Amino acid sequence: MMKNYQNTIPTDQLDRQILRVLTLDARTPYAEMAKQFNVSAGTIHVRVEKMRQSGLIKGTKIRIDEQKLGYDVCCFIGVILKSAKDSNAVIQKLSQFDEIIEAYYTTGNYSIFLKVMTHTIEELHHLLSAKIQSLDEIQSTETIVSMQNPIKRSINPSKIDF
Repeated sequence: MMKNYQNTIPTDQLDRQILRVLTLDARTPYAEMAKQFNVSAGTIHVRVEKMRQSGLIKGTKIRIDEQKLGYDVCCFIGVILKSAKDSNAVIQKLSQFDEIIEAYYTTGNYSIFLKVMTHTIEELHHLLSAKIQSLDEIQSTETIVSMQNPIKRSINPSKIDF
């Protein structure tokens, strides 16, 4: 049964199978998927292109092991703004700091929630004190250091209930 979620792109079982394979390894050859799903490589190509044109597939990325590049500190920073109206300006300023790899405008205790990667605690301290906390629009921050990341995955397309 097809559920009606706003802004969703209709997919069928083959689309979800293709997405699952591509999320595990975006370099998987179309011919290999075609054999696996008992369709032609042309069918796989057409399906992938349709998903790209619809915006469902937004690009192809590589996954980097941050620790192998020396990024040993992963943390989350909750930002409390002095005024909610400053959120866009603050996010624009925060986007200038390379250590911030994700930012979310949120409800709850924090106005903005950040994911940050640094090489050292000293580098994190500098980011906080000299950059983030120096922004006039920020009232306060709370930092949560990640000890490890035992689950790291994307949505499993084969489990999507459409």
